[in-house]
Amino acid sequence: MRKAMLVIDRGSREPEVRDELKVICDVVKAKGGYDLSTYCFLEVIPPYIEEGIHHCLTNNIDYIVVMPYFLYPGMKLKESVKQCAKICHNIKIKVLFTKPLSYHAILQRLVFKRINQLKSKMNFELHNKDCDVLVIGHGSSDKAARTAFEFTINGLIPYYKSVNYCFLELEKPDIAEGIKKVMNVKPGHLIVVPYFLHEGAHVKRDINSELQLVLAKYSHKEVFLTKHLGAGDELVEVVLDRAKEVESRIVIS
Repeated sequence: MRKAMLVIDRGSREPEVRDELKVICDVVKAKGGYDLSTYCFLEVIPPYIEEGIHHCLTNNIDYIVVMPYFLYPGMKLKESVKQCAKICHNIKIKVLFTKPLSYHAILQRLVFKRINQLKSKMNFELHNKDCDVLVIGHGSSDKAARTAFEFTINGLIPYYKSVNYCFLELEKPDIAEGIKKVMNVKPGHLIVVPYFLHEGAHVKRDINSELQLVLAKYSHKEVFLTKHLGAGDELVEVVLDRAKEVESRIVIS
C-alpha cells in the first residue's frame, strides 16, 4: 500500500520555515519509506490542511500518517487534528494521527547539542556546571503545554549550574522575569536557548529585541544565544518514532 506523511505546522510567512519543513519532509520520506512526505499549515499561509490532504490524494495514496508538528499539546494542535480528521472523514481517506513532538527525550538531547555548538563556536572552555541556562518557550494558555515544556527542562537540570525557563508571551515568567532571576546569581556565563522549532519571526526578531531591552540593565554576566531547534537528524528521528508508534499497532485493511 502507498502511504504518505503529512506534517502539519502552525504556519509562518518566514521563508526559513518552509525551508526547514522541506528538509524534514525530504529526510523522513527517504528514511521512513513513504511514497510522499509533505507539509501544510494550520493558518497564516498556504498550503493549508485541505490542500495538503489533496496533494496526498493526487499521488494515489492509500493512507496518510499525520504528524502534528508542535512542541506542545495545546489549542493549535487540537485544532489541526480536528480539521484534518474532519476532512479525511468526509473524503473517506484512511488517516493515522501521531503524537506531537513533546515528551520525547531527543528534545533534551537537541537542547544539549545547541548549547555545545555555541560553546564550540565561542571557544568556551567551560564545564557545563559553570554555565547558567535560560530556556525561552513560546507560552500557551493550555496548562498541558507548560507541563510538556517542563518535562524537557527537568531533564537538563542535573547537567548545568542552573537551569531556568521563561516565556515569550501568554505565560509567566516572561523574559524580563527570567533574566532577572538568573542575574541574581553570581557572575558567569548565561546561555539562552530559544526553544522554538523554526527560524520564524519570534526567533528572528521578537526574542532578540526583548533580550536586548532587558539585558541593557545588566552587565555582570556574559549572555550568549544559541540557535533554535531547527531542522536536523534529531527532529527527523522524533517524527519517525512517532509514526512507528501508530503504524505498528494499527492494521491498514
